[in-house]
Amino acid sequence: MSPQPTAPAAALVEIRGVSKHFGEGEARVDALRDVAFRVRAGEVVGLLGPSGSGKSTLLNVIGCIVEPNEGYVALDGEVVYDHRWLRKDLRHLRLEKIGFIFQTHNLLPFLNCIDNVALVLHLARVPRSEARQRAVELLEYLQVGHRKNAMPAQLSGGEAQRVAIARALANRPRIILADEPTAALDSERAGIVMDLLHKLAVEQQAAIIAVTHDEKILGRLDRVVRLRDGKISL
Repeated sequence: MSPQPTAPAAALVEIRGVSKHFGEGEARVDALRDVAFRVRAGEVVGLLGPSGSGKSTLLNVIGCIVEPNEGYVALDGEVVYDHRWLRKDLRHLRLEKIGFIFQTHNLLPFLNCIDNVALVLHLARVPRSEARQRAVELLEYLQVGHRKNAMPAQLSGGEAQRVAIARALANRPRIILADEPTAALDSERAGIVMDLLHKLAVEQQAAIIAVTHDEKILGRLDRVVRLRDGKISL
C-alpha cells in the first residue's frame, strides 16, 4: 500500500483583498492594493521590494498595528479583520500570537538579558519565577545563556540580536514578524540568525515573515514574495 500523502500545513497567516491608503485627495498614497498573502506553519517567507513598495505596511497589518481600509485578515485560524476589527483587544492578541524582531534589537538598556526577555511575560501576567525560568531556557536555546546577566551594552551585535529573538519567542508565538533582522549583521552572523529562524519555524510550527533587502540571506528563505507599488509582483 502506498503511503498516504501528508496534509499541507495550516495557514497561520491569511489575508485577502487587503488595501490600505494614507491621506485623502491629491495627498492620498495607496500603500497596499488588493493584496492576498498566505504563510503556512513551518515556513520562513521573505518580503522583498523597493522602498515604498508596501512591505512594512503589510507587516504592520499582519501584526495588527495598522488597520487596513478593506479586506480580510486571519491569524492562527482566528479572523481578526473583515472590513473592520473583529477583535477589540489587539494588545492581548499580539501578546498571545505574535513575536516581533526588529533591525535594531531595541533591548531596554537598564535591564539585563533575563529581564529583557521576561518583560513580555510580565506584561502577560505570567508569575515572575516562571517568566525568568522561561527567559533562561530561551537564552540557553539560542546559545547566549552564558550572557544572561549581561546588560545590552556589554553584548556583541550577534548576541544582542539573539537576545531580541529570545524576547520575541517568550510568549510562544505562532507568528513571528521580522523587519530587516540581519541588516546590521555580517554574513556569518546573518547566517546564524537565519538558521535559528528556520529551526524555530520547524520545531515550533511557526510562520516567520521577514522584510529584507539583505541579498545574502535570500537563499535561506523558503519562499520570496515581492511587492511593488503596493501589490504582489509575480
